[in-house]
Amino acid sequence: MGKFVTQLAVVSAAAFFTLGGGGCVERRVKVTSEPSGARVWLNDEVIGETPCEAGFRFYGKYDVRLTLDGYEPVHEGRVMRAPVYEYPIVDLVAEALPVDFESVNEWHFVLVESGELDGDREGLVGRALEMRGE
Repeated sequence: MGKFVTQLAVVSAAAFFTLGGGGCVERRVKVTSEPSGARVWLNDEVIGETPCEAGFRFYGKYDVRLTLDGYEPVHEGRVMRAPVYEYPIVDLVAEALPVDFESVNEWHFVLVESGELDGDREGLVGRALEMRGE
């Protein structure tokens, strides 16, 4: 009888961790900029204006764009880095634990003022019209 109770306890514990006792991982990216207020695109989807944050599904390379009037646009690739508990094999154990994990990638961008617009708006419009005519 004692052996049966032990086996039942092991099976019950395994079922608990497998079917609903496990934790979950909340994946987010936080984007800030200097100055703040820049519009942010993550893989061609607007996620807000800095400072902002959004959820994501996979780790790896993302296409990031930021725009703000009076500043040069930023367009570059950034990598979402996975924490150790998201590595293959280790993630199976981590998901079975009754603990919630939070994975946050933080990206900061420094925007550069656009020299084209400073004081010479008419000149800029004139050059744009010339280029349109070519």
